[in-house]
Amino acid sequence: MEFLNQVLFTPISQMVEAPSFFLEVVFGGLMSGVMYSLVALGFVLIFKASGVFNFAQGVFALFAALTLVGLMSGTMPFTHDKVLPQVPEWLAIILTVVVMIVLAILVERIVLRQLVNQDPIIMFMSTIGLAFVLEGLGDTMWGSGVKPLDVGIPTGSFMIGEIQIQIFDLWATGIAAFLVVVLGIFFQWTRTGRALRAVADDHQAALSVGIPLRNIWVIVWSVAGFVALVAGIMWGSKSGVQFSLSLIALKALPVLILGGFTSVPGAIIGGLIIGVGEKVAEVYWGPLVNGAIENWFAYVVALVFLLFRPQGLFGDKIIERV
Repeated sequence: MEFLNQVLFTPISQMVEAPSFFLEVVFGGLMSGVMYSLVALGFVLIFKASGVFNFAQGVFALFAALTLVGLMSGTMPFTHDKVLPQVPEWLAIILTVVVMIVLAILVERIVLRQLVNQDPIIMFMSTIGLAFVLEGLGDTMWGSGVKPLDVGIPTGSFMIGEIQIQIFDLWATGIAAFLVVVLGIFFQWTRTGRALRAVADDHQAALSVGIPLRNIWVIVWSVAGFVALVAGIMWGSKSGVQFSLSLIALKALPVLILGGFTSVPGAIIGGLIIGVGEKVAEVYWGPLVNGAIENWFAYVVALVFLLFRPQGLFGDKIIERV
């Protein structure tokens, strides 16, 4: 009974006694959730358009960030020598977008084109292989060391009452919100967006009405590559560009399960729930179990959702006739 009291009431009393600190923890969780959501958006885009879970999306973010840092620092690919002219931030971002589009075209030509109408598990396994190839290629081209990234996003903090707000986090939130609005409009109100949804529903039916499947896949992988670049910039600016960046894909899984694999807004909502939940759990319940709740909290929440609402909060419920 005493342990139950500690688990249930002690953290609640701490929240009530120090509301400013509680709000600061919640706000920090929201900002972490936004960062998770930026990665989850790439998963949603590809799954929404092709029905494929792209396990390589986290490595896409890493590869984009590595390319951006390499261009900005004037690093020669494969030799790692800084002998090339340093490229301004704005031009480096544009060139990296071009690189990600070229990468999307290569993925379509080499991988997807060969696997049209194959079982989803085959497509999924191909993205796992793609992840390892890109990670190894990035290591070979740019080196494996931690690289600082600065594209001019303001840093520092300010106080609202007793709550400390990070300026960088506000920028990340604004960028994520802008992406959600743009992608939502793209999928719902453009001809290409409707074609993407049709391809996801049935490849053969989409081909039969004249939708160019190959062009659609190039477009969606290009857009996902751009989203990966944005995620790579945000994460790289916050904690440096390093190969552990590819592991954020694993943290995006619970976000997708909560929000739904086909919902762009769901990726944001799911990320916010996971971000706040793990921060609050770590700060208030972590001391009761010697910490480390933040590492597994998201997966426990995702497991509960899989048991009771497997399609997520905003995902489409799949009904199959038998």
